[in-house]
Amino acid sequence: MQQEFYSNGKLLISGEYAILDGAKGLAVPTKFGQSLHSNPAKEPIISWTSIGSNGTSWFTADFNLKNLVIEKSSSNDIALILQQILLEAIKLNPSFLNPKSGFEVKTQLTFPREWGLGTSSTLINNIAQWAAIDAHELLWNSFGGSGYDISCAQHNSPILYHIENKLPKVKPINFNPSFKDAIFFVYLNQKQSSKKAISNYRNKEFSRKDLISSINSLTLKMTAAKTLTEFETLIITHEELLSKILDLAPVKERLFSDYFGSIKSLGGWGGDFVMATGNEKTPEYFKSKGFETILSFKEMVL
Repeated sequence: MQQEFYSNGKLLISGEYAILDGAKGLAVPTKFGQSLHSNPAKEPIISWTSIGSNGTSWFTADFNLKNLVIEKSSSNDIALILQQILLEAIKLNPSFLNPKSGFEVKTQLTFPREWGLGTSSTLINNIAQWAAIDAHELLWNSFGGSGYDISCAQHNSPILYHIENKLPKVKPINFNPSFKDAIFFVYLNQKQSSKKAISNYRNKEFSRKDLISSINSLTLKMTAAKTLTEFETLIITHEELLSKILDLAPVKERLFSDYFGSIKSLGGWGGDFVMATGNEKTPEYFKSKGFETILSFKEMVL
């Protein structure tokens, strides 16, 4: 039986690393995501093809369905990661991937992989749907992480997310600020390694209780901000707070010190997208600095 699944991409507006310790974060699903199509096949093989947003294949592999041995692949590193996810999915649902018949699987991204909008999280959520298992459990058993990205994959509205007693807590909210036309998302031309960023955070010594309290307050104020000025003040405070803990200069200070609006890192500091407040001159400014990918709030947020 043919099956099709889809998961939304994600952006973390507030919280960053503190979500790992239980802080509340504001996250938004994006209009970009990834689909997974599964078709039955006669041979006991999983024939896997991953298609990029440009319509061309960026990864292929064949797995022996009996034991998930990699028979061939275009990238052994990627094949090993996919193998690990599928094996964990089988542990959670032993009836997943019946070895009597094979599958032709095709995944397709609607955003460039390097954007960091959730190539892995959308894949894990799609596989979890296919396997009829809990996606957060699959994430934590295979990749690790806070899990906010899985919740974004599953929700069609902005969310407040935190971890409580090792369980994900999600509250859909209406984050649709009156000043949204002044919010832009800019790709920094480099992908950030989540694992390295988390490791750096974990090695810092500070009061996690104080950080969680501060982040919770900032997150709730950001969701309720009535004016752009108020929102910008919160962005600056958030950046300064994380800057001290990570011992890293805020992105505006490092790259855009002459920019007229406010800028905030999203997710792991040092790569992927940043959020900028501004006006009709904002795209022109970032393009002059060599950053060509600038999306408006309406273009990005689902």
